[in-house]
Amino acid sequence: MKAIVNGKADCQVLLFSATFNESVKKFVKKIVEDLFVKDYNQLFVKKEELSLESVKQYKVQCPDELSKVMVVQHKILDLGKKVGQTIIFVRSRNSAKMLHESLVELGYEVTTIQGALNHEERDAIIKEFKEGLTQVLISTDLLARGFDQSLVNLVVNYDLPVQYEHPSEPDYEVYLHRIGRAGRFGRKGAVFNLLCNDKDKMLMSKIESHFDSPVAEVTSWESDEDFEAALKTAGLL
Repeated sequence: MKAIVNGKADCQVLLFSATFNESVKKFVKKIVEDLFVKDYNQLFVKKEELSLESVKQYKVQCPDELSKVMVVQHKILDLGKKVGQTIIFVRSRNSAKMLHESLVELGYEVTTIQGALNHEERDAIIKEFKEGLTQVLISTDLLARGFDQSLVNLVVNYDLPVQYEHPSEPDYEVYLHRIGRAGRFGRKGAVFNLLCNDKDKMLMSKIESHFDSPVAEVTSWESDEDFEAALKTAGLL
């Protein structure tokens, strides 16, 4: 930024981001006022308008962790073969490892990306997924931001994102970035949020309130018809 100012002080500078939290706003204010001008324009979309209209969001009540795996296996992955690629977001490396092993044991081909991998391994996995060689990718929040893949039509929040320092609070920014992985470039998409305890329900309720956007519920986690209806409503079947 300093180099730009020193090289051409009369240039026009624009800063874009899908989300601006308060700390980023303060940082931007400081660098703009220090380097450029005190008077500048700011345009922000209301948080209630941030949810993507092209992506249909659902919540699924699951009785326990095993049923979450069964939903991923029998409902989302089996039906998902018809609609495109799927990204499954988990909260931790342990969750990624557990889900990966469970699905592989059940005969599914899935790949997993998380922070323990080196850059070469991550790049290879992303390359395979972008080239369509793999259909299902399990990820921690490494891919929640800045990952564009037009063939991703399904996102699964196996674990809802929470704030690191306040785990009883949802991470609204990460949630928004996660669901934005589906339905890129104007395509249709669907997001399934898997809930299995009171904490999950509370987090989901807070997310709905924050964005002032009710999330439709899949009536039964065991019903093929309910999931097919959800995908049809999302424009994917």
